[in-house]
Amino acid sequence: MSPQFSAESLSNFERDGFVIARSLIAPDFCSRLRDVVEQHLEWLSGQIEFEADLNYPGAPESLDAEGGKTPRRLKQAMSRDTIFAELVMLPGVIDRMRQLLGPELAVPLAHHNCVMTKQPGYSSDTGWHQDIRYWSFEKPDLVSFWLALGPETVENGCLHVIPGTHQQPFDRSQLDGELFLREDLEQNAPIIDRKQPVELQSGDVLFFHAKTFHAASRNHTDVPKYSVVFTFRGGDNRPIAGTRSASLPELLLPPIAD
Repeated sequence: MSPQFSAESLSNFERDGFVIARSLIAPDFCSRLRDVVEQHLEWLSGQIEFEADLNYPGAPESLDAEGGKTPRRLKQAMSRDTIFAELVMLPGVIDRMRQLLGPELAVPLAHHNCVMTKQPGYSSDTGWHQDIRYWSFEKPDLVSFWLALGPETVENGCLHVIPGTHQQPFDRSQLDGELFLREDLEQNAPIIDRKQPVELQSGDVLFFHAKTFHAASRNHTDVPKYSVVFTFRGGDNRPIAGTRSASLPELLLPPIAD
């Protein structure tokens, strides 16, 4: 497989705000990642976000309720194992990101930098949102990297995206207090009607713009779902000092060799 996007894929990204690279990550690498993820889920060590922490629809009411200690996200993945740094520096990843963001790249460690997990029984629904909503960079042009470590289907809570929303202006009145797109507004209905499921297999990667609206439902199967998620920025798009986006160091990726 070529380490770069085709011209058609780049055009699709520009138009839709997302593009999928099928079978980008090799099966043996995905297997290694799953082993690391399952080990850290068994340990429940480090920074962990539990379903009950966010109170999204379907989540347990509290950490003390039944299923309250169901993990939603293993945070700070880059500090958990060197395989995550190895992942973002694979030629098929870094070369594609350079096509989207330019020759100089960094991976902010204050955002994403995680493994998303949807466990059977106690996973939750995530409403329509843009990743940029709580981020603070000089420009909103960041790209998220979403790697499936197993099948991602409508049944087990795959992402849905709304094409073209990365280029569409939104009024604050269209969003709720937590900056989710309001589903109760007639004005938003034609936008949400454009939604598309992003069904993936292990090794597939979704690249999507930080302004692309996306959402996900809960896992209705009896098998956990794991996804590795990082964010990339171009070298000319720095985090704003004093904000959460600048609160942690970043992984600066190697420059293009001469």
